Amino acid sequence: MTWESPTGWEAVIGIEVHVELRTRSKMFCGCRVGFGGEPNRDVCPTCLALPGALPVPNRQAIEWISLIGLALDCEISERSVFHRKNYFYADLPKNYQISQFDIPVCHDGHLDIEVDGEVVRIGIERAHQEEDTGKSLHIGVGGRIHAATETMLDFNRAGVPLVEIVSRPDIRTPAQAKAYAQGLREVVGELGVSDARLEEGSIRFDANVSVRPVGTERLGTKVEVKNMNSFRSLESAVAHEIVRQVDLIEAGGEVIQETRHWDEEAGITHGMRKKEGSSDYRYFTEPDLTPMVIDAEWRAEIATRLPELPAHRRTRYVASGVDGQLASVLADAEPTVRVVFDDAVAAGADPRTAAHWVTGEVIAWMRRESSDGVSITGAHLAELLAMVGAGTVSASAAKEVLDGVMRGEGAPHEVAVARDLLKMNDDTALEAVVHEVIAANPDAVQRYRDGEAKVVGFLVGQVMRATQGKADPKSVNTMLDQKLG
Repeated sequence: MTWESPTGWEAVIGIEVHVELRTRSKMFCGCRVGFGGEPNRDVCPTCLALPGALPVPNRQAIEWISLIGLALDCEISERSVFHRKNYFYADLPKNYQISQFDIPVCHDGHLDIEVDGEVVRIGIERAHQEEDTGKSLHIGVGGRIHAATETMLDFNRAGVPLVEIVSRPDIRTPAQAKAYAQGLREVVGELGVSDARLEEGSIRFDANVSVRPVGTERLGTKVEVKNMNSFRSLESAVAHEIVRQVDLIEAGGEVIQETRHWDEEAGITHGMRKKEGSSDYRYFTEPDLTPMVIDAEWRAEIATRLPELPAHRRTRYVASGVDGQLASVLADAEPTVRVVFDDAVAAGADPRTAAHWVTGEVIAWMRRESSDGVSITGAHLAELLAMVGAGTVSASAAKEVLDGVMRGEGAPHEVAVARDLLKMNDDTALEAVVHEVIAANPDAVQRYRDGEAKVVGFLVGQVMRATQGKADPKSVNTMLDQKLG
């Protein structure tokens, strides 16, 4: 989207990201974690807060939040404590949420994003572990609470492991907010700790937005914006909220600290409720859980599971000579696609050429054939590119060879022979075809001799068609130039 900041004003934005972990069981009980099941099927006395039920922490969830923290260059707390966050809402069975307050698992990290060619570092204040709430389904016009005639409650989600990642207020534009959210989702997806599906709510974004006059240090009153279910929604909501606050202040009004709801259809935010502060939640240490100790040995073991992250891959690809835009496409591609590229380069292929083929022809073939996997190895791609470079097959014939390899017909040279796609190396045979094309197109020949040089492209095309793409276009051009004088 095209957006310009209101003249004389600067936005200060922080993003809170909630990530549902895809563990097999919930955070404090053994109930299944899933999406779309029959309402209130995956529940038990613990996640329904029935009397006498006690929580037991999910070790996998603690390891995965530590992995997220390490990927974001966070410090991992050796000792971390769970707290009770007290508030009352229908989809919160306990009337409190087991969360963390002053000693989170992860703190003081960062994520680098790139917007309009500029790298911006966004600080990560904390990433803490908590449990998700249930889900409210409002029955009525538009499915919104203010128009609902009744509300249905589904507690399948209650107790699902949830990681809240809180940025520092380092974001200044809607585009940066969008890039940060996308970058964070990339990291989480690469780690494999969450499905990170916006449409299912397994990753959710809340934006804290305030404005201040350019050049001032004092922060304005922040407003929390909720209900952004896509990156485009996040960008649009932040942009709207910045303009709304500036217009309000310039008209003599005052921004109040509140939570607002993004109305995607209307493109505006609506006030929901007064924004709570930490004192309103009356945090206190969870009495049913002992402090967690994540010692150096455990941290080191978790760190061994860190994969290469998208930003690191992009840097590596660019360093090898791949164009920045192609490097970004390749870095974000499916792992099997990236393996083909890496293996092709390892087998001797030029990185730039391999990147063009992988992000172009290989991915296009997969989409065209609705293929879920890549059926060409990096070694075969390197062989195919070497054949093109040596003039064994033409660039157009190489695409047919690729099709054969992807369909399992064999190695590139085998496919080229079987499909009769090897280039013509017989100058006598090529000369005969050129003579035939010249004789069959006297009008085009005369136009060329009259000075219309671009007509030669048509004649080259006729020769290539007659040879079924086997002729070398450069040789055809040279021969036509000689014959046409």
